[in-house]
Amino acid sequence: MTSPNTSGASAAGTAHPEPSARAGHRYGLVGRSVAEAAGTALLIFAGFGLTIFSTQGGVPAPFGFGLGLAAAMVAFGYVSGGHFNPAITVGSAVAGRTPWIAVAPYVVAQLIGAVFGVFVLWTALSGYPQVTSVSQIFAQSVNSFGEDSALGFPLAGALLLEVIAAALLTAVFLGATAGSGVRSGAAPFAVGLAYAVLLAVLGPVTGGGLNPARSTAPVLFADFSGGGQLWLFWVAPLVGAVITGLIYRSIDLVPGAAERIGHDAAETGSAAEGNRAEVHTQPRTAGTATAATGAAAAGTDTTDAGTDVADAGPAAAGDTSAPDGATGDAARSFDTPGDDGGEGRGRS
Repeated sequence: MTSPNTSGASAAGTAHPEPSARAGHRYGLVGRSVAEAAGTALLIFAGFGLTIFSTQGGVPAPFGFGLGLAAAMVAFGYVSGGHFNPAITVGSAVAGRTPWIAVAPYVVAQLIGAVFGVFVLWTALSGYPQVTSVSQIFAQSVNSFGEDSALGFPLAGALLLEVIAAALLTAVFLGATAGSGVRSGAAPFAVGLAYAVLLAVLGPVTGGGLNPARSTAPVLFADFSGGGQLWLFWVAPLVGAVITGLIYRSIDLVPGAAERIGHDAAETGSAAEGNRAEVHTQPRTAGTATAATGAAAAGTDTTDAGTDVADAGPAAAGDTSAPDGATGDAARSFDTPGDDGGEGRGRS
């Protein structure tokens, strides 16, 4: 009995390992929102910091934002999902990947993080004697279109390009984080690289929006320069993200997810089934042995019974031939030792 229990415990440990302290733990909405704020602050600080402080031949501004996004996803993505962009949050919710109850807290947290990131840079620049106008520095980073943009793109062209770019960025995010999620090592860098490339394309057109939080924060520190055009850099990214989210939802990713889960469950189930078979082998063996022992015992009893009947036969015959022989063989058979080795209890 000890052996089956021991092997069963071992099998259970193999099929269902004891979870670690963080395994299966789900962070609360407050914690996830704080992670979104911190990650957005890192993204904005890195992106604008490289734009402002990079020297000749340094890292281009779009790739500064891309690296900042990748770093933020690595640092905080496992907590919140690594959005750091209101458009990504809305697109993920439309696709069914993020609960709608988390959208508003995420967006507010992202705005707070973006403002904080710019505020840190603004504070550092304000104490620098060579800087005469900090607001003018941030005014150069404000997104714009029409006459205020580098190439003078009209409203329609700027709107169209921002929508398409936001849709592509959302598609990369949803695709890179599907299945393995942000924990996959390639996901942050895939999303960060896509963000950098799209910003490089949009740079001459609109200054590179794609992120309403990124577009809003510098306006607040540039004496609201470009505030009249800020609406486009909210509407276009949100529309593009919603389009991608609807496409993802329309092709119904649930069967694919179920297939992955089923595949993992099948592997786990196979291992568990093998362990259960190993565990149950010994009880069945014990049952077989018990049956064999019982059969042998039954055979022994039958043989003994046959022997008793055979012994009783001559006694009965003796009684028939000598009915008056009360002390015949039958009487002597009750005086023989019992099967348990004790003395027989015959009639005296």
